[in-house]
Amino acid sequence: MSIRSMTAFASGERSTPWGTLACDVRAVNHRFLELGVRLPEELRAIEAALRERVAQKIGRGKVDVSLRCRPPEGASVDLQPNAALLARLAEVAGDLDTRFPGMHTDFVDLLRFPGVLEEPQRDAAGLQAQALALLDEVIAEFVAAREREGGKLAAVMRDRLDAITAIVAQVRQWLPEIRAGLRQKFQTRLADLKQPIDPGRLEQELVLWLQKLDVDEELDRLDSHLAEARRVLALPEAVGRRLDFLMQEFNREANTLGSKSVDARTSQAAIDLKVLIEQLREQVQNLE
Repeated sequence: MSIRSMTAFASGERSTPWGTLACDVRAVNHRFLELGVRLPEELRAIEAALRERVAQKIGRGKVDVSLRCRPPEGASVDLQPNAALLARLAEVAGDLDTRFPGMHTDFVDLLRFPGVLEEPQRDAAGLQAQALALLDEVIAEFVAAREREGGKLAAVMRDRLDAITAIVAQVRQWLPEIRAGLRQKFQTRLADLKQPIDPGRLEQELVLWLQKLDVDEELDRLDSHLAEARRVLALPEAVGRRLDFLMQEFNREANTLGSKSVDARTSQAAIDLKVLIEQLREQVQNLE
C-alpha cells in the first residue's frame, strides 16, 4: 500500500444479458469514512455487501458510490397481463356494478393497477453478482487513482520538509553569532550604568538571560519531527491522522522559536517555518 490522497474519482461499465451496468466512485476529504450509496431498486439487496467491500479498501473520506442499470439498446419490454388478477378484478367489478351503476374503469388506469402487467423475471442473483464484480474493478481503479495523487502529494511534502530542514540548519549556524552579539550588547548597556556591578552577579544574570532565549531544544525537536515525518511518509499504511498530529507539534516549536527570538534573522526564520508548516498541513488534510 502506498500513500494515498483522499480525493479521487473512478468509473466503469459492464455489459450483461440484462443491460449495461455503470458504476461511479468519487471521494473528497473527511476525517472519517462517510459512505453514501445510490442503487436502483433491483440492486438494493447488495447494499450491505457493497458497504463492506468499500470499507475493506478505503479508510477515510466522504465517498459516494453510484450503481445504475440501463436496459439493452433497442430492446423491447415484453409485458404480460396477469390473467388471474384480471379475472379476479372482473369478478369484483361485476359484484359492485349493481351498487355503483355509474362506475366505469379506464383501460389505462386498469393497466396501472399493481400486478396487472408483469415484466419478465430477471436473474436477480446473476445481476447482483455482475454488479459486485464491476464494483470491485472500479474500487481498484479508484484506489490506484488515490495512490497516484498521493505520490504527488508526498513529493510536494518532502520538498517542504527539505525547506524546513534548511531553515533549522541555518538558525543553528546563526546562534553562536547571535549569542555573542547579545553578550556584547548586554555588557555595553551595563557599562553605561553609574553604579558598578559585581562581575559574578553580572555573569549569573547574563547566563539566566541567555537561557531564556535558548532555542536549541526547539531546534532539536524540529529535527526529531522532521525525521519522524519522513519515516511516516514511507510507511505502507494510511498516515493522514498521524501526520496531522505531527503538524501540530511542528507548529508548536515554530511558535516557541518566534516567541524567543531577539534577532531579525530568527524572527524571519520562524515566520518562514510557519508558512512551510501551514503548506504541509494543507497537504496532510488531503491524505487518507
